[in-house]
Amino acid sequence: MQSLSVRSSFPWLGAFKRKAVLTTFSVLLPVLSASAMAADLTIGFSQIGSESGWRTSETESIKAEAERRGYDLKFSDAQQKQENQIKAVRSFIAQGVDGILLAPVVETGWDQVLKEAKRARIPVVLIDRGVAADSSLYLTKVASDFKEEGALAASWLAAKTNGRCNIVELQGSVGSSAAIDRKTGFDSIISNFPNMTIIRSQSGSFTRAGGKEVMESFLKAEGGAKNICALFAHNDDMALGAILAMKEAGVKPTKDILVVSIDAVPDIFKAMADGEANATIELNPHLGGPAFDAILASQKGEKVDKWIKANGPLYLPDTAAAEYAKRK
Repeated sequence: MQSLSVRSSFPWLGAFKRKAVLTTFSVLLPVLSASAMAADLTIGFSQIGSESGWRTSETESIKAEAERRGYDLKFSDAQQKQENQIKAVRSFIAQGVDGILLAPVVETGWDQVLKEAKRARIPVVLIDRGVAADSSLYLTKVASDFKEEGALAASWLAAKTNGRCNIVELQGSVGSSAAIDRKTGFDSIISNFPNMTIIRSQSGSFTRAGGKEVMESFLKAEGGAKNICALFAHNDDMALGAILAMKEAGVKPTKDILVVSIDAVPDIFKAMADGEANATIELNPHLGGPAFDAILASQKGEKVDKWIKANGPLYLPDTAAAEYAKRK
């Protein structure tokens, strides 16, 4: 990719002189700064889709970071289908991109296409989710610690209820690392409290509509809020859908049922400011910068950690109005 960029930079030279320039450039290439090398990068980005406000924010953030750096970003929306992502990654490989960002819709089934990228010497950076594959097949993962997010939500709930609570859980997309790890982290904490129990648990597919539909079934099965102390939702959009289901059923969120979720999208801060949600944990959507930096470091032959963490804090209603004003 670098040689092609040099040719385009010296179109007025004849073949001999261009060869001389290319030779000189090859000698100087190792000492060029990262910023100089960065100007020519072409990056492929395979996004899961746009199932939530957080996902949309992540996409916009990565596109903006690529534009700020002058990168050519080739974007592909998989619409929640792994087969579409695999096709996109193979297309990026065929185009000879300098790096690939992959936000995997599920954990498994990536070995073959990652091997193809490795054979093509194209570094793959996993974005916001992990895969169940040999770590040598990708450069790094830029993501939060989902287990830590789930554990933080459970710790807040245990403190809020003195360790006594019947919980309904809205899980994320089945098979996704975010859903698996957030549940694992949450369960690891409440297992220390004999009187904290998950009485209902089902996937809402990370969508607002899914959260509303499943919460409606929870309320119907439990006779309203009588036996439910709290809702733990694996993302804010499902929590917002569940809040709507509660209100339509005559149940008061935060009064009759506590609500804790993850992502920190603008609408959950409005819900907290309006007294309809109790807590959210921030999932940082600004992952383009560290992902691009990792690819640059790889090009320079520098060591890149296998996991670049981007965890955020837990937010409560006392700062919700100010946070909403900053984020809307």
